[in-house]
This record gives sequence, C-alpha cells and structure tokens, in this order.
Amino acid sequence: MSNYPRIMIAAASSGAGKTTMTIALLSALSKRGIKPVAFKCGPDYIDPMFHREVLGVPSYNLDLFMSSEDTVRGLISEHAANGGVAVIEGVMGYYDGIHAKTEASSFELAKATGTPVILIVSAKGASLSVAAQIKGFLEFRKPSMIAGVILNDCSEGLFGMLKEALEKETGTRLLGYFPRLNDCALGSRHLGLITAAEIEDLRQKIDKLGEQAEKSVDIELLLEIAGGAEELRGSLPDIQPVVKEKVRIAVARDKAFCFYYADSLELLERLGAEIVMFSPLEDKKLPDGIGALYLGGGYPELYAEALSGNLPMLEAVRRAVEGGLPTLAECGGYLYLHDTMEDDKGVSYPMVGAVKGHGYKTPKLQRFGYIRLTARTDTILSREGETIPGHEFHFWDTTAEGAACTAKKPSGASWPCVTARNMLFAGFPHLYFYGNPEFAKSFVRSASKYISLRA
Repeated sequence: MSNYPRIMIAAASSGAGKTTMTIALLSALSKRGIKPVAFKCGPDYIDPMFHREVLGVPSYNLDLFMSSEDTVRGLISEHAANGGVAVIEGVMGYYDGIHAKTEASSFELAKATGTPVILIVSAKGASLSVAAQIKGFLEFRKPSMIAGVILNDCSEGLFGMLKEALEKETGTRLLGYFPRLNDCALGSRHLGLITAAEIEDLRQKIDKLGEQAEKSVDIELLLEIAGGAEELRGSLPDIQPVVKEKVRIAVARDKAFCFYYADSLELLERLGAEIVMFSPLEDKKLPDGIGALYLGGGYPELYAEALSGNLPMLEAVRRAVEGGLPTLAECGGYLYLHDTMEDDKGVSYPMVGAVKGHGYKTPKLQRFGYIRLTARTDTILSREGETIPGHEFHFWDTTAEGAACTAKKPSGASWPCVTARNMLFAGFPHLYFYGNPEFAKSFVRSASKYISLRA
C-alpha cells in the first residue's frame, strides 16, 4: 500500500488538448529528473505511443471495463513503484462513459484510484464564462476529484486577467495556461491521431511542449497535488509461468502493426513467453524458433501495397498458419491474413491468404466500442463458454467474419465473429489479457506444445 504520487489530465471532451498537455507535462517532468510513469485511461493504443516517445519506456492502459478496480489499482502500484510521479491521461470528456453514464469514464477511474484530476479547459473566445464551465464540472458529481485547472488556448495576458477571478468564482486552483502552438500540432486520421512513429520532427515538438509547460504551468503545485493522492489498495492476479522453458512468440511491430497493450505483452512474458518483434513490412521471414505468432492491429490499409509486395513474408506467414503455428490476429492483423485487402483508396491487394475472404473499406466505424467476447467452441485461447473483455474500432470490414465467438456490447447488441480453426484465432476484436489471464495462459501453452511436437 502506498500513496504513489499521481495526477490525471482530463478535459471537457475529445480533441480538447489532453494528449498535448500530457506530452508537455511528461517532457517537463522528465527534464527535471523526476522520472514520470505514464498511463492512458481507456482502450486507446495511439496516445500511449506518444507517452512512450517522451519517456522511452512503455505507457500502460487503465480500463474499468476491461479489468476490475483491484487490477487497475494493482497496475498503477506496480508500474509507479519505480517512478517519481504517475501521469494518467483521461479519455473523451471527463464524465463520458458507457451509454451516457459515467461507467468506465475518466471520472470513475479517478474515483476508483483516488487520483487527483487536473482539468484542461479552453479559454478560447471566453473569459468569465469559463468559470461556469469549471463550476459545472466541479458540481456535477461529488466528490469530483478535480483538484486544479489549466487553461488551454490561452495567452499569458488573458491568464493574468482571469486567474484571480476564476479561482474566486470556482474555489479551485489554476495551475497555469497553455497557448496554441501551431507548429506542435499532432495530425489525425480516421482512427484518431497519426502514430508517433510517423511524425518526423516529434522530438523537437516534445521538447518545445515541455519548455512551454515549464514556462506557463506551475509544476511545483502540480507535484504538490500529485503528492496528495490517496493511498492505493489493490493487487494484480498471481501470475506464474505456465511452461517449464521459455517459448518464443513472434509479435508483428512496425508502422502497419502497432496496436498492442503493453501489459498484455508483459503478461505473456510473465507466463513464460519471450517476445520477439519482427516487421511484416521489412523482414523476409519470421523469427527462428517461434512457437506462436501475434499479429496486432494498426494501419495495414495504409501500407497494403508494400505488405502485398513483400512476397517472402506473405508466403512465410501463410505456411506457418496453415502448418499449425498458434496464431492470434486482431483487427489489422486479421485483415492481413485475408486473401485480399483494400487500401485506403479502395484498391485491392493480395495478402497472406490464410483467411478466405476480402477486407474492404467502409464509410464509417463498424461495431465500434466495448464488447465481451464469448467462445462458442474450443479455441487455442479458450474453451467453449469462456469470456474476455475487448473492443472493436475499425472502418474496414470483411466477407469472412467467422463465427467461433459471439461479441456482445453493453447495450445488448451481439453478433458472431472470429475465425478459429486448427491453431488460428483471428477477428476484429482487440483483447485485453488482464481481463481474463486464462486466454493468455492458453496461448503460451499452445506455443509450448507446438515447439515440443517439433522437437
């Protein structure tokens, strides 16, 4: 049990500057030698990539739909133990949860973990009216967990004029302001921000954002607030190796495949896996001596021509999957296994051919949101009837949806999904292994069995 210093950066809505502010604060804290640890509320993959670029170490997801309050508190305790302060980036608007409720919202996470919140509020085109917005957030739920405010889109002069009045009207502290820095803007596309690896001058942007935070945000007050966080009571499930000797699991990681939960990969390692990264874009063969293959999500549609042109890798993956190599493929990885896939312009390219179907572009998000996946048959990850939380987030769809599992939204809507045969488990759902570690255990055991049968 500890009161690990921590804060959450939250805002009124998506696109309000949470990621930019989080990057700025992580950079400023790092330059002070404080060694921050980063987390992201919710299932997002992209924001943690930016956190990692700032810190050089993984950022972790905290999600109250995907896992229990006890597990979430345990994750913070484990990762924050060796850091100076934990910075948690919120998701969407502060109170936005499932189905117009606060369930799984940033607010619920702050409350469940006793984390003080810094609310980012835009001052663009307003002055005293900002106080009404702040008061609304403070009073909407009690306790709100909000311990301070930073004004975004705000000049030094406007902040000087507003600070005293806003603090008097709202009773909360203003930690500073942040002006609009157009040359530090982060681009976006159909699934949100472009990934960190695609921004050539990202390091310069990170440095400039950190310098601005040092200049216009009261870092000492922020650290004081973080240090006042409640003591944490929580623990992770007891995870022990399930195999006698380490088994190598190949994980696709490059610009096309980059959507992974750091904790899911580390859980596989705790169970006895050795994670070996490879690039379906650049490499010509799979890593040697592997017992399983993990193809995560990402943006394969943006690199469809290059992926299709890497014939040695396509053939290597096809032979491995059809030869019984235990394979988990999520979303983009699932599309990569198809016979063909359209790129973002609608041009179709040949892919691996292990899934008999066509991946095609659609005009809107498909089946977006949290799901609970239930196995309808035994698979390499589960036995019939077992469940795991996950989510879907994709514009592409398929002519080969599969029916090995049922996905069910919190609303009650459900549909068949997942292609599972032989040693393959492939579909659009992204899985979170801490939601049911038995799925991860089965994957590692399958890898070990594959290796032993070929020894």
